[in-house]
Amino acid sequence: MRSYLFGCALFDLRSVPYDRELAFVAAVLHDLGLVEAYRTPTEPFEVDGADAARRFLVAHRVPAERVEVVWDAIALHTDTGVATRKRPEIAMVSLGSGLDFSGNGLQQIPSDTREEILAAFPRKGFKQDALSTILSLCRTKPLSTLMHPFAEVGRRHLPDFPVPTVEDLLLGAPFAD
Repeated sequence: MRSYLFGCALFDLRSVPYDRELAFVAAVLHDLGLVEAYRTPTEPFEVDGADAARRFLVAHRVPAERVEVVWDAIALHTDTGVATRKRPEIAMVSLGSGLDFSGNGLQQIPSDTREEILAAFPRKGFKQDALSTILSLCRTKPLSTLMHPFAEVGRRHLPDFPVPTVEDLLLGAPFAD
């Protein structure tokens, strides 16, 4: 809910038009891939979540074009550079969830709106819960974090974390230079 409300606050301040229903559905479902029941052995959590949301929406007869917007919003929510170049609902989920995760952009939200959102939906240990979840993904499906920001967390906290860095991939490429 915080991701949705932060995204709304950002977009409403800028008078950006968006489909509130699509943005809401994508925002509230954006972390489904972190739930063990929806995790696959190899896909990034964003894709797992997008696929789970797609199955849910298709089962509820949501039109395909709306399902695809939700899928894109969830799959791209951690890639702000791409998401913000897509339609507003996709950008909004990325910016709202990024703000909730890191505080990036928080200063743009009026303090009374910020306080109202956090009072209605307090974080209650969010940082430690998020870190535990990230480490769980790194332990159980490390290759899903290849070239993903979560790999840095795995490298910092898990001895012998098997995921190579971008530099390792580049220098290990099988090409003669």
